Amino acid sequence: MKISITFFLVFFLNTVVAQLPKGFVYVKDSIPDIEVELRYCYNNNFVGENVDGYEEHVAILTAEATEALKAVQKELRKQGLSIKIYDSYRPQRAVNHFVRWAKAVNDTVMKSQFYPEVNKQHLFSSGYIASKSRHSSGSTLDITIIDKKTGEELDMGSPFDFFGKASWVANKELTKEQIENRQLLQKLMLANGFRNYPKEWWHFTLRNEPYRNQYFDFVVE
Repeated sequence: MKISITFFLVFFLNTVVAQLPKGFVYVKDSIPDIEVELRYCYNNNFVGENVDGYEEHVAILTAEATEALKAVQKELRKQGLSIKIYDSYRPQRAVNHFVRWAKAVNDTVMKSQFYPEVNKQHLFSSGYIASKSRHSSGSTLDITIIDKKTGEELDMGSPFDFFGKASWVANKELTKEQIENRQLLQKLMLANGFRNYPKEWWHFTLRNEPYRNQYFDFVVE
């Protein structure tokens, strides 16, 4: 039996969409001009390798979080700026990977880049690593702001996933420009329904998130 190309494409696309649980969306489908750099898909992260569960370079969030993020992007777009997503939905298997890595105290290959001032065995007690993550509920994301023309990230005073006081939201040991950049990010996110995490300037969770305390484990693909 001859099957038309149109039928095949519709079937294929529907199959891809159906891989996401109800209530989850691909962020770029709703915000095409948003930038995505999923650090855990590659080895430029504190673990130093591709993290379990990250099979494709796509950002996934709940529909509610994506709609709130769309409002933030709209405001930034007026200023020639854009959100860049470092991480969004995170499978529980990825969190398990972080936990295994944190317990391997002799694996400190990435220490100088990501946690030079924190003893690896204290990452749990310091609140940087946990056995459950709000990311796995689908409405938490890690982001920064970039210049749309150049693609350059705004200077926030510390890199993404830098574990230490330099990354705390309340840190004042910054230049005027760095403080203004952080304030812009915090102001827009909080004004559009997100709350921050005091130890990570890049980390935000949607208030009234739809799947609070539900931890999903479908892969990022």
